[in-house]
Amino acid sequence: MTTNVRLVAFDLDDTLAPSKAPVDPRMADLLVKLLDVVEVCVISGGQFGQFQSQLVANLPAGAGDRLSRLHLMPTCGTQYYRYADGDWQQVYAENLTDDQKQRAMASLESCAKRLGLWETETWGPILEDRGSQITFSALGQGAPIDAKTAWDPTGAKKESLRAAVAAELPDLEPRSGGSTSVDITRAGIDKAYGMSRLAELTGIPLDEMLFVGDRLDEGGNDYPVKALGVPTYAVEGWHDTADFVGDFLSTR
Repeated sequence: MTTNVRLVAFDLDDTLAPSKAPVDPRMADLLVKLLDVVEVCVISGGQFGQFQSQLVANLPAGAGDRLSRLHLMPTCGTQYYRYADGDWQQVYAENLTDDQKQRAMASLESCAKRLGLWETETWGPILEDRGSQITFSALGQGAPIDAKTAWDPTGAKKESLRAAVAAELPDLEPRSGGSTSVDITRAGIDKAYGMSRLAELTGIPLDEMLFVGDRLDEGGNDYPVKALGVPTYAVEGWHDTADFVGDFLSTR
């Protein structure tokens, strides 16, 4: 395992925690221990509120003095938050214009209906405006994990929708997101962009970072980080990630 790592970055859903679920106490404890030895970034498709409820709210009570070493990058790195003066403060947000948002939502709905992917029984809204990202969640934001896992096990449904929307919106960037989601941001604004900005703003070179994610396969939403040249480690769920962090800590 590489020893020159100064920052470890993680995907959130299905890497640090099950999709939309709180981080397990074991994982939360390991993250706080990790903050003692390196900077930590979490970069994922969810909005900032999801980061707070899944991650921040479940960190051990003694984590407060370490939060200044935690970097939060919601909506695939299109937003960036740091902890300072007792609160989370936004450093930047690459927001979509109203016109881009409207066109993105209209295209997602029309393409999903044409492809037979617009579900009528859902757990919450299918479309969500996250400011810097429009997100399509086929079964709604609150769908249970088993239903989401069963909806598109091969990823073919998401890919067909992504491709259809991409053909209609050449100025924007649709990409496969979580288990049932497609995310749309400004063109070129993805996790690779987020990691590049992180390197710029922290002064930590990309080759001294390590990214841990569950979708590093080509076409996965973590793949842009790998293509950028950041060292990566692939996992298949939070248990894998916890084992990795434990091993990493044993070498420091």
